[in-house]
Amino acid sequence: MTWIDDRIQQYYAWMKDNTIVHEDNGTGWCSVSTPFIGIFNDHIQVFIKKEGEKILLSDDGQTLDSLSLTGVDINRSARRKELVEMILRTYGVQLQGKELIASASEKTFPRMKHAFISAICEISDLEIMAKHTVASVFKEDVDNFLKEQDVIFTPQFTIKGSTGLDFNFDFHIAGKKSELVIKPFNLLTQSGVERFLFSWDDIKQTREFVTKKEINSLAIINDINSEPKKDLIEALYSKNAKVILWSQRFTPDNLRSIKEVA
Repeated sequence: MTWIDDRIQQYYAWMKDNTIVHEDNGTGWCSVSTPFIGIFNDHIQVFIKKEGEKILLSDDGQTLDSLSLTGVDINRSARRKELVEMILRTYGVQLQGKELIASASEKTFPRMKHAFISAICEISDLEIMAKHTVASVFKEDVDNFLKEQDVIFTPQFTIKGSTGLDFNFDFHIAGKKSELVIKPFNLLTQSGVERFLFSWDDIKQTREFVTKKEINSLAIINDINSEPKKDLIEALYSKNAKVILWSQRFTPDNLRSIKEVA
């Protein structure tokens, strides 16, 4: 077992130790407090109930309610609503009124719970759109940047990891000898960095075994509106992830790090 295997086991233990379950005997619903952080620096909660052979998942409307409190109303913007619908489709989650819902069997529950939390996290990230200084969606900017560089890529690339979970990456570039998965960070947060590094680490060994090609990761960080924390950038470097600051995207080294894959 390598040193990274020990760290991954520690990560699993951390997730388990920081997951708290409370059951409402009257309704049969269980509230699951996860280690992942929401918009107001609180822990994201998922509500779960077993009905026959089905396991139901809900956010009790908290995700969109929290967005609304920050000034982001998805119903007042066609673009925001489109983004939410795209995220929901990616993770197999539905919207019922203001409530995010999903269902799973006992076999598919681990994968669905992971997808459900991922959907909540990505929708919560739309909070940054409440800031008037944000002129456009950063992911679109990265999309246009890659196209301007004549890079052929796959958007919304989904791949299964060694744990059996499905992970979604915003962009995937396939070369003859290597691959690159790309995550744009409009705002660099600790929870976002943790999710990205865990996702990449989980797919790396399985993907390289199947394709016989090295797979690398790249974080493209928006440093225009706010300066990203140095310790978070160092955390990316420490796991051998590549980093491009948006203000420096046209430097020869940064362009090369993308084009040498394509």
